[in-house]
Amino acid sequence: IKLEMPTINLDGEVTVLATVPEVIEALESCAMTWQKLISTALEEQLKKVPQGNGPLAEVDLWRERNNTLSALTEQTKLSDVQKVLEILQEAESEHIGDLQIVLSDLRKCHMEALDNVKFLSTLERHLKNLTYGTGFNVVLDTIPSLMNALRMVWIISRHYNKDERMVPLMERIAWEISARVYKVVDLHTLFKEDRAAAKKKIAEAKSTLEQWKKCYFAVRAEIEASGREQHWEFDRKRLFEKTDYMTSVCQDLYDILQVIIEEFYNIFGPELKTVTGDPERIDDLLRAVKGLTSPVEELTFDPFSIKSAHDWKLIMEEFKEEVSVENVKQIFVQNLKDPPLYKNHPPVAGAIYWSRALFYRIKRTIIRFQEVEELLASERGKEVKQIYLQVAKRMKEYEDQKYNQWRDGTEQTLPLLLKNTLLTVITVTEEPVTTKKGVRFIVNFSPMLHEIIVETKYMEQLGFPVPEIARYVALQEDKYLRYTNGLKNMLDRYHRLMGTLNEAETKLLDDHIQELWRVFKSGHRRLNWNSLGIGDFIVRCTQAIRKFESLVHQIHNNSEDISNKLLFIESTNLFKFPLSKNGDELPKAKEFFEYLKCERAKDVAHMVRKYTAISQLLIKVEGRVANTNSGKSPKLTSYYAYWENRIYQVLTQLIVKNLQAFNAAILANVPLFQTEAILSVPEIILQPNASEIDKMTVQCIRDCVEVTKHFVRWMHGTCIECPPQHIKEDEVITFSFYSDVSQNPLIIEQAILITQNVHKLLASLSKYLNQWKRYHLLWKLDKDIVMERLAAEKPACITFDEELQFYMKVAQEVTQQPLIKDEQFIRLQLAPLAYTVQENARGWMISLGKLLNESAREELFSLQEEIQVGVFSSCC
Repeated sequence: IKLEMPTINLDGEVTVLATVPEVIEALESCAMTWQKLISTALEEQLKKVPQGNGPLAEVDLWRERNNTLSALTEQTKLSDVQKVLEILQEAESEHIGDLQIVLSDLRKCHMEALDNVKFLSTLERHLKNLTYGTGFNVVLDTIPSLMNALRMVWIISRHYNKDERMVPLMERIAWEISARVYKVVDLHTLFKEDRAAAKKKIAEAKSTLEQWKKCYFAVRAEIEASGREQHWEFDRKRLFEKTDYMTSVCQDLYDILQVIIEEFYNIFGPELKTVTGDPERIDDLLRAVKGLTSPVEELTFDPFSIKSAHDWKLIMEEFKEEVSVENVKQIFVQNLKDPPLYKNHPPVAGAIYWSRALFYRIKRTIIRFQEVEELLASERGKEVKQIYLQVAKRMKEYEDQKYNQWRDGTEQTLPLLLKNTLLTVITVTEEPVTTKKGVRFIVNFSPMLHEIIVETKYMEQLGFPVPEIARYVALQEDKYLRYTNGLKNMLDRYHRLMGTLNEAETKLLDDHIQELWRVFKSGHRRLNWNSLGIGDFIVRCTQAIRKFESLVHQIHNNSEDISNKLLFIESTNLFKFPLSKNGDELPKAKEFFEYLKCERAKDVAHMVRKYTAISQLLIKVEGRVANTNSGKSPKLTSYYAYWENRIYQVLTQLIVKNLQAFNAAILANVPLFQTEAILSVPEIILQPNASEIDKMTVQCIRDCVEVTKHFVRWMHGTCIECPPQHIKEDEVITFSFYSDVSQNPLIIEQAILITQNVHKLLASLSKYLNQWKRYHLLWKLDKDIVMERLAAEKPACITFDEELQFYMKVAQEVTQQPLIKDEQFIRLQLAPLAYTVQENARGWMISLGKLLNESAREELFSLQEEIQVGVFSSCC
């Protein structure tokens, strides 16, 4: 990559060249070309990734990047390039900034590449040994040195001291180690090699894989112990998942070789051929032994791939099934107390199944031994046979013990389990609502009973005689399953239904719940699993629950209707503001508050109708629950109280929300009504005045709260409204929610807050009007007296001119004042005040004009007389 130099002559001073347009134009074109070239080169380098999975590929990537960026960087240091940058900088070219950014990026990327090459070079010798070393001994010796070198890079490097750089590098090293093992351990040829050499190869491969992890954690511990270096908290899955899995596969391969060498080849050796006198049969057995490894040699998948872990596990399980009697003995002894069971097998029969499966496995091995009569006559053969007989005897004793314990336990336990009642009652202590909801019924079909049924079936399959009572119960399994499912579904339906009831509804339906429990009673008192009436009991319970469910649904429907009416009441807007009449024209204060009052009255009428209808809905509930329609059933006393409390809460929320909304409207900068500023000599006041507006606001708040007076309380223990109470002849008291709602602290707080905000607003408006007091002399001074004094002084015309100019200026100044002042929810109309001030100014101008006229006339008459006297004197 080469930077093209400008063709224009750059001889001369930078300051001079920076003033020549042709030079700047050429250099800017050149700068844009350099910027594009360098940006493209950086993008290409940053997009490149290592060409290979090993660590050397990463070293090569940084070396190539360093070479490319170094060549570019050296070109930018040339004197011509530097002079171009100085000229463009001096000329304050708009292109110099972008070019400087790209050059800065180039320097950063070059320094990073240079630094990385320097530190990766310290690893290169170790990485080459890892990649190209002649054997595992070289790799084993290299890994500790390599890990210490990585530690030094981690400490000193400015870029490889972060997880995002070091982890991928280590991951590549782990890949290289895995690749070395993969190349050396070839399963297609491994078992054809010398057996001792093959074992050594596998052991070295496993040690190499383990060395990687061991050295990592050793260096990690040293770093932590130093207390000075940044800890290695790398992703272990990325570093060791592959190598750990390959280690386990190497261990499996080592075990296979161990079994073949130590067991079968020792048994079927040359000595056995001599003893038996049948070398051909021994050779056949040796071929059979070799056949054990055929599935491993003929794999169709990569055993070192984690994706093939399941397939490899199956291969190993098949191999292990074919190995020695001793292994089976160890499996039996190790798992005797807690045998592994097949899915769905019960504990006892499952244990016997497991024991028999192990027995059949060793039996197949012995049968193969018996194919050569002399085989079992050998020393090893006798040992194997003795082990077999011991294990087989122990397995038989194990089966008999398990069976006898089960049979005796079943004969004692099963009759007792069948006498259990169908249901059992428990109390859920966490349930805070009521004792009714805290009681739960559960199906009392013991898990032991189900287990005995399953055990009985499997025991018969195993050929054991089972107790008659157990066989009878097992034959009834479908019936018991039908009963337990029916009971469970019935109880689930009951509990779901009870879960829908609140405390008030639970108390309301107390008699009906007791009636339902009476139907359930035989299920947890009398009926057991031997009883004949279980089916009828389920039918009776289901019918009773269905009837109760219908009643609950009717009550819930009524509750929903009541809740909807209360929601309507709670969401009512008690402050409906009037719309402006003609665009910007707003109602006056009295009109505004009168409008609120009228609209509120209409809404209250609707709300009261909704409230009155609640009593009728409760009477409907009374009819369904108590079969009366009086509105004062004792059975519904708590239910009436519940809804009356709900109504109180709704009315409280209604008032609180409306007062909050009204307060928000007061504080918002949206005018709702208008008031006028007028001159009431000697003061400037609002009309209506601040006191009247304050009173109207307070009355509006009071009216809002007194809405609750329209909601008459119910008589105690009923849903019937209290009739008016005559205290005196002319005094009647109606019990309403007002007395309670009005004392609510939240409502009192909101009312005070609104009043305070209105006071502040009116005070602010009064303060604003004070600026008009600078014109107070217009109306404070007595015009006639001032004119008399002025006339007595007989001022010159210039004095009149100054006075007239002053009042004219006042009249003009007033016209330039804003005639509307919007502050929060009040619009202040200043036009009447401005007109009054103008009229006062004009009045002064007229009075001055009259006085000037009179003064001028007097002087004119005086002058006329002087002229006439002079003419007369000259004539004489």
